[in-house]
Amino acid sequence: SAFTSRTSLIMSLVSEEFPDEVPRRAEEITIPADVTPERVPTHIVDYSGKSATTNTDMQTSMANVICIVYSVNNKKSIEKVSAISVVPLILVGNKSDLVEHSSMETILPIMNQYQDIETCVECSAKNLKNISELFYYAQKAVLHPTGPLYCPEEKELKPSCVKALTRIFKVSDLDNDGILNDNELNFFQRTCFNTPLAPQALEDVKNVVRRNMADGVKDNGLTLKGFLFLHTLFIQRGRHETTWTVLRRFGYDDDLELTQEYLFPLIKIPPDCTTELNHNAYLFLQSVFDKHDKDRDCALSPEEVKDLFKVFPYMPWGPDVNNTVCTNDKGWITYQGYLSQWTLTTYLDVQRSLEYLGYLGYSIICEQESQAAAVTVTRNKRIDLQKKQTQRSVFRCNILGAQGSGKSGFLQAFLGRNLQRRIREDHKSFYAINTTYVYGQEKYLLLHEVMPDVDFLSETDLSCDVVCLVYDINNPSSFEYCAKVYKQYFIDSKTPCVVIAAKSDLYDVRQHYSLSPHDFCRKHKLHPPQPFTCNTADAPSKDIYTRLTTMAMYPHMAQADLKNSTFWLRASLGATVFAVLGFAMYRALLKQR
Repeated sequence: SAFTSRTSLIMSLVSEEFPDEVPRRAEEITIPADVTPERVPTHIVDYSGKSATTNTDMQTSMANVICIVYSVNNKKSIEKVSAISVVPLILVGNKSDLVEHSSMETILPIMNQYQDIETCVECSAKNLKNISELFYYAQKAVLHPTGPLYCPEEKELKPSCVKALTRIFKVSDLDNDGILNDNELNFFQRTCFNTPLAPQALEDVKNVVRRNMADGVKDNGLTLKGFLFLHTLFIQRGRHETTWTVLRRFGYDDDLELTQEYLFPLIKIPPDCTTELNHNAYLFLQSVFDKHDKDRDCALSPEEVKDLFKVFPYMPWGPDVNNTVCTNDKGWITYQGYLSQWTLTTYLDVQRSLEYLGYLGYSIICEQESQAAAVTVTRNKRIDLQKKQTQRSVFRCNILGAQGSGKSGFLQAFLGRNLQRRIREDHKSFYAINTTYVYGQEKYLLLHEVMPDVDFLSETDLSCDVVCLVYDINNPSSFEYCAKVYKQYFIDSKTPCVVIAAKSDLYDVRQHYSLSPHDFCRKHKLHPPQPFTCNTADAPSKDIYTRLTTMAMYPHMAQADLKNSTFWLRASLGATVFAVLGFAMYRALLKQR
């Protein structure tokens, strides 16, 4: 409105005195960040509805907050106030120096009618009353809006806000007992506000909750209900910035979605390099496992898995995971299987792994810049070959063979399973991952069953550290596929290859190929075919998997030492000793936990 002196408000703010002459419109002004309480630059545009142009319409559409100015001494200007906006609005009652009474009674029905209106401020450009407050509220409406958090009609938090705060509570509840004890509250306080709470302040917070709700405090700790009540109280008292500080620290944007920057921090992976979790990441994942393994059986029941993933927007693991990693006799994922699955995800799809660690709050709990701190990018494989040594912990073995040659059985045997365990088609996995021990070092071997279409093998199907060519000794046409694949893709490759004579418990028939498997291996300087069966009463033998890992680790020795049996013996003997020691150490650790 022309009578409301929008322009005089801007002039008074900038010059800190009432101007003698007020122009029709103020020039556009930017207030630098260092003179504003919220430390953000503020760009002020004087806009009059009367002189609207395409340019000014565009400016209002670009605004983060709009202040609608009315005169408290002019009833018509109050009645003109209408609010339809996609950004927060602030009603500004100017010229409060001209009246004794407040315009609040008239303005409250308007505020109730329009949800976009954030607040109402009465001020005076003439005597500078509430001028700086007006622009402070304008900034606050942008940086800490009420809309996404709170429903004034219901006087309660909105569902999306409850969902975000519930995740934050679960991440902060380090022992998963459903309450935030003093240590957890202090860690939370330090994480979000860089300062711990004094013991008396902690007690005061809990007493406020106790007075207002029956089950907000339990065992002298804050329950989820109490935690949500506190945030409702902050908002009702105009302290939205407290809740927003918490939400933003835990990765949320203005729409209460986790930001892309939080979930997917930048990480560079040059060609021929792989991605692994580092020691600190494994320690964090171990603490997450311990937190959810309520019955201390070193495995996660379906309920415990569901509880672990409550901080995720979806269930990341499907039923195929149970056929990818080790499980106990109930089919529950063991501690070893759980770490293996994380290792597999990080190796195959590091972005997915970063996202998952983000949901679990890795960077917050471990006080790191981002989840990228959990990942080690290994050096180029070519350098490993030149130096004849590797620092890597995860090695990939691709399994190729004709349909029905026994590839799936070979994968399942690595997880300690024999043929008696039947797998539903929709629960099948093309991966298996487990630990092996080479010269006393624990390594992960990742098996990948490749689809048997020989003419359409992709770069991924071929890039690995060691190759297994599997044939069924009982099927005369089975070996031909292995010979064809080897000659087409691996004959000049530096990747070590092993031929597996699967189903070795059955009768060995003559193969319909010009050379016998033994002669083929001798001709191409390959290790003789390795007999293998998973049709056993006990768990199948692990020796072949130790050999594969050793070949993956020492590709330069794999071919040269094929006939040197002591090379393999030393590797697997070290493995057996270390496996026994490793298990004893793990049991001791469990007792401590």
